[in-house]
Amino acid sequence: MEVQSAASTDAEEIATVARASLSESYGHFIDEDAIVDIVEEWYSAPQLSSLLDDENEVFLLAYEDDDLVGFVQGALLQEDPPAGELDWLHVSPHFRGEHTGTQLLGQFQDRIEDQGAEVLRGKVLAQNEDGGAFYEEHGFDHVATREVTIGETNYDEQIYEKPLGGYPAEEVVETITEPNDRELFVSFSDAERGAKGPFYTVFSSEALEERYGFYCGNCESVDTAMDAMGRIECNNCGNKRKATRWDASYL
Repeated sequence: MEVQSAASTDAEEIATVARASLSESYGHFIDEDAIVDIVEEWYSAPQLSSLLDDENEVFLLAYEDDDLVGFVQGALLQEDPPAGELDWLHVSPHFRGEHTGTQLLGQFQDRIEDQGAEVLRGKVLAQNEDGGAFYEEHGFDHVATREVTIGETNYDEQIYEKPLGGYPAEEVVETITEPNDRELFVSFSDAERGAKGPFYTVFSSEALEERYGFYCGNCESVDTAMDAMGRIECNNCGNKRKATRWDASYL
C-alpha cells in the first residue's frame, strides 16, 4: 500500500470512496440522499481545494495498484491541549479487512503529532459498533456521547480520545457572562473547526451537563446558530462550520 498526500485533482476519487464506505456501513438506517449531501458538502472539487489550503489540515490517501482504496482526513485544533481531530477515515468496502484503516490511522497520528497535537480524537455514530471497537483496539477511550442531527433525524455520536505526549486530564473551562448577566461556561477542550476560527462548546451549567450552544473563537460571541445538518454559523462575524462529520471510523 502506498500512502500520499491528497491534491485537489483527487476530488472525484475521494468522493467515490466516501460514498461507497458510508453506504456500506450506514445505508441500512441513513437515507442515501443524506449520504450524497454530506459527501458533496466535503468533497466537491472547490471544497477539497479549500480544505487543502489549510495549513492545519492532514489529508492522506491510500493506493493499491494505482487504485484509491481509502483515505484519512483531519486537522489540528487549537484547543487546550491541542487536539488532532479525525474528520473522516474511510476504506472502500472491497478493501476492508486488510489493515488499511490501521495504517492510515498510524500515518495520521504521526503527522498530527509532529504538528503539536497532544490528544487524538475520533467520532463515530453509536450504531457503528465495529467502528467504536476499532478505536478501542487502537488505544482510544470512549470519553463522551452527544447527539448529532443528520437530515431530520437525531443520532448518538460517540467520541473517543487517545493521549499523545503530555495531554493533561483536566478540562479547560472559562466562565463568561451574557449581556443579560447570565453565566455560561465555555469548554476550551471541546472545539469544532470554523472557517475563521474554532467554535467551542458552551454549557449553561458549571457541571457541563446542559449544552447551551457554541462560542465563536473568532469574535468571542455566543450568538451562533446550527441547522439540521449540523452547520454552525456565527451571526456576529459570519464564521462557519461545515455540516457534521459523523463517521470518523474506518467503517
